[in-house]
Amino acid sequence: MGVAGGMWGFDRRALLAALAGLASSPGVSAQTLARGAAPRVRLPLIVLDPGHGGGDPGAIGASGTQEKRITLPLALELKRILEAGGQCRVAMTRTSDVFVPLARRVDLARQREAALLLSIHADASPTGHAASLRGASVYTVSETATDPLAAALARRENLADRAGGMRLPSVSPEVQRILLSLMRQETRAGSERLARLTVNALDGEVGLLNQPLRRAQFVVLKAPDVPAALVECGFLSNPQDEALLRRPEYRAKLARALAEAVTGFIGRRSLAALEGPGISG
Repeated sequence: MGVAGGMWGFDRRALLAALAGLASSPGVSAQTLARGAAPRVRLPLIVLDPGHGGGDPGAIGASGTQEKRITLPLALELKRILEAGGQCRVAMTRTSDVFVPLARRVDLARQREAALLLSIHADASPTGHAASLRGASVYTVSETATDPLAAALARRENLADRAGGMRLPSVSPEVQRILLSLMRQETRAGSERLARLTVNALDGEVGLLNQPLRRAQFVVLKAPDVPAALVECGFLSNPQDEALLRRPEYRAKLARALAEAVTGFIGRRSLAALEGPGISG
């Protein structure tokens, strides 16, 4: 298994140090160096990101439902399910009705070296798109949007953007560029896997938008070192979706499906953590 096949099973900073070490020790594998540099293995951390909050209500449905009042209880239910499963730790970008800037949401996941970031939303059809649009969809980041709808939704969410720098090992600029490129490739691959698992888990449980796996330039998905996906749980601009999303039992169904996707994604890492010493919740 090469470097690109198994980085999620060990510490990300250790991987960077290992890759940097390869420049001077080409005969030593990255996995050996990384595992040796991480004496304590913890259960993977999942960061849940309930969209909007505080003075930013998000989308508003035909009956006045605010997106922020859908995403928070859904994320809290998902947190409860994941923690009950005992395979991961869970942190949230907000646990109350407060505004959190997009950059801060990303920083929280990066600073805590999260295994993944799952951003939860429930949007409305952008101007120019049919109000009849309904169903859940899952997004990963891309410089080119899948379609005009994806591009329009991303523009609505992106209140701010920034260039986030990674703390790379003290190596030459050329090696840094290689490390960053490898990390971005690995993160994109992880994000795509997470998104596919999420679509598969939702399929059959809730209605899906046509072409449910999409891509767009969402700022909250742009961390170069944390796999991330954004779930649009439905369209508040659609009366049927809005009514469903207001129901706690429907949100619980969504949460169970999302928990299935998350546990599927972290399965290998959780197994490694359970087999390793010094487990800490």
